[in-house]
Amino acid sequence: MRYSAFRVLQEALRGHKGWRPLWRDPEPQAAYDTVIVGGGGHGLATAYYLANTFKQSRIAVLEKGWLGSGNIGRNTTIIRSNYLLPGNEPFYEFSMKLWENLEQEFNFNAMVSQRGVVNLFHTDGQRDAYRRRGNAAILAGADAELLERDALRAMIPFLNFDNARFPVKGGLLQRRGGTARHDGVAWGYARGADRAGVDLIQNCEVTGFRIENGTVKGVETSRGFIGAKKVGVAVAGSTSRVMAQAGMGQLPIESHVLQAFVSEGLKPTIPGVITFGAGHFYISQSDKGGLVFGGDIDGYNSYAQRGNLPTVEDVAEGGMAVMPMIGRARLLRMWGGIMDMSMDGSPIIDRTPIDGLYLNSGWCYGGFKATPASGYAFAHLLATDRPHETAGAYRLDRFQRGTVIDEKGAGAQPNLH
Repeated sequence: MRYSAFRVLQEALRGHKGWRPLWRDPEPQAAYDTVIVGGGGHGLATAYYLANTFKQSRIAVLEKGWLGSGNIGRNTTIIRSNYLLPGNEPFYEFSMKLWENLEQEFNFNAMVSQRGVVNLFHTDGQRDAYRRRGNAAILAGADAELLERDALRAMIPFLNFDNARFPVKGGLLQRRGGTARHDGVAWGYARGADRAGVDLIQNCEVTGFRIENGTVKGVETSRGFIGAKKVGVAVAGSTSRVMAQAGMGQLPIESHVLQAFVSEGLKPTIPGVITFGAGHFYISQSDKGGLVFGGDIDGYNSYAQRGNLPTVEDVAEGGMAVMPMIGRARLLRMWGGIMDMSMDGSPIIDRTPIDGLYLNSGWCYGGFKATPASGYAFAHLLATDRPHETAGAYRLDRFQRGTVIDEKGAGAQPNLH
């Protein structure tokens, strides 16, 4: 939402008492046509598209805490679509196209900034792998440029190009990639869903599912039973615990902590997003000047939104290897998100064996960048009972069928050869 300078000044003079909440705070109804469990980015986006695009009604989003209290507000805000495999690239390019029109779509400033994403490469083999990935992206309608050392040095001169262990030989550039304000995305989708009649119910934890003859009838919650014809679950790192209540505890996902960091505010230095190809490190600079960066998961299963110091050290080492100048910056704060890591590094958007129960999970490192397409595809599935054309590979049973989408090199692990 955009306000005039006069309106902002007017509210300041009267103590900011004239602003209205962005969404209602309704009491839960006895039953809905569709209940979405999880009030994060994916759940809110699903509700938004389900109501606005697919014209469904009687929808509720149930969130155990407050809207946006999970991973949507605990990430490094990167958006991109430079994937390789045919099961992934069309989906993430669809998401990028939605990002490009998102603020106009829901009339809210989500600070989408297409400042570019560069994936550095350090070996000849890695150059070849990035060339292949770039060509695959172009064939899927995305953009990609392979930059050799001199071209990259002209763009990002402060990198440690002559690092003895990890010399920077070039990078794969996606100019349309960049960042977005994570909480602004949640607020925009929440306001848009609310205006379309969706009930956004906070402080309402799902404690069980009512299932009769293999069909879901609704959910038990901390605020009583809520009936539903269809239930969609989009709870990221809490997926295993929530789905266990429906008798589906053996899912092909694990929950891990992923830490992120921000430094003190500095003058504008980093033009876009940079990822280190010889280690798991990625960095950008916020509009307030803070360096926002992250790295690998902590490496053990956890439901805690906090991390450990060895991972902090590992991320700092990765940053120092690629740009030693950041060693003088002071760390301002850090946080952790609970990642639902699938066994092949790709997500799940599918019906479950329980009639009327649908699952959206397994986003690993790609959850934030996928928010628009995830919501759209999940809404399409809930409305039509058919997978969206870009999400047809994200079947729950692909691990049994041997049709995994193994693309850890694009997000979960460095792809060195």
